[in-house]
Amino acid sequence: MFTPSEVTPVPATKPPERASAPGPEVPRIVPRRHVGRWLTAVVALLLFAMVLDSVVHNDAFQRSVAGRYFTTAAVLDGLLLSLWLTAVVMVLGFLLGTVLAVMRLSANPMLRTLSWGYVRIFRSTPLLVQLLFWFNIGALYPTLGFGIPFGPEFVTVRTVNLLGPTLTAVIGLTLHETAYAAEVVRGGILSVDAGQTEAAQALGLSGRRTLRRIVVPQAMRSIVPTAGNMLIGTLKGTSIVSVLAVHDLLYSVQLIYNRTYQVIPLLMVATLWYIAVTTVLSTGQFSVERYYAREDSRALPPTPPQRLRGHLTAVRHRPSAATVADARPAIGGDR
Repeated sequence: MFTPSEVTPVPATKPPERASAPGPEVPRIVPRRHVGRWLTAVVALLLFAMVLDSVVHNDAFQRSVAGRYFTTAAVLDGLLLSLWLTAVVMVLGFLLGTVLAVMRLSANPMLRTLSWGYVRIFRSTPLLVQLLFWFNIGALYPTLGFGIPFGPEFVTVRTVNLLGPTLTAVIGLTLHETAYAAEVVRGGILSVDAGQTEAAQALGLSGRRTLRRIVVPQAMRSIVPTAGNMLIGTLKGTSIVSVLAVHDLLYSVQLIYNRTYQVIPLLMVATLWYIAVTTVLSTGQFSVERYYAREDSRALPPTPPQRLRGHLTAVRHRPSAATVADARPAIGGDR
C-alpha cells in the first residue's frame, strides 16, 4: 500500500484545442494614392513661394512709404467716398432693378418691352462710355426744365450747374447697376416653384402680398450670392469714376503719387484697402447666405472654422494600415 507521500502527482495537461476552420481571407484596404494631386500641390506651393519671395525681397515696392501713406487723411477720405458710392449705388440699383424685374414678369406687353429695352441698352454699353456720356450731357441738354409735359416750364436749371462729377458718377453707376440687378432679381423670382404662387392664390392672397411675403423671401436664397458678387464688383468699379475727377480712393492715391512720383507704393496702398474691404464684405455675404438658407432642407454651408475642424477630425480618425491589419482576424471570425 502506498502512503499519500509516495504518490507521484500527475502533471495536468491542457485539453487539445479544437482547430478552427480557416475563415475567408479579408482583403487589405489600401487607400488610393493621389500622385497627381500631390504633385500639383507641390508645384503650386513652389510657385507661391517664389512669388512671395520676390515680393518680400523686392525693395521697389517701398513698403515703408506705403505704410506711411496707408492711413493718411486724403486716402481715408477717398476710401469713405468709395464706400458711400458703393452703398448708394447698390441700394438705388436694386430698388430700381426690382421694379424692372416685376415689369419684365408682368402680363402687360408694354411694360415687358420697356424693361427688356432698358436692360438691353445698359448691359450692352461699357460703363466708361456711360459715365462719359452723362458727364457731357450738357452738350445735348444745356438746360433742364420742370413744368407741364409738352407745355410751359416753370423752373429751368442749367445742366452744368446741376450735375457735378459726384452726382454724375452716382447717376451713371446706378443706371448701369440697375440693368444687372433687374436680371438678378428676375432670375431669383423665377427660381421659386410656381406651386408657391398657386397655393397663395388658392388662399386668396393678392399678387402684391404674394410677391412680398412668399416669393421674395424664397428668392433671396438665389439672389444673395449674386448680389454679394455685384456688391464687391461695384466697390471695385467705383475706381473708374476717377476719370471724372471724383475724389474716390484711386483718385486720391493718384493725386499723391502725381506729386511725389512714388507710383508703386501708392498703388499698393489702394490695393491693400480694396482687399481689406472686400474681405469684410465677403464675410458678411457668407453670413447672409447662411441666414436665408436656414429653412432649406439641405445642410447649411459650414463656416471656415467648422470646415477646418472637420478636416482635422477626419485626419485624426483616419485608420492606419496597422490598425486595419490588426482588425482582420476579428473581421473574419470563426465559422
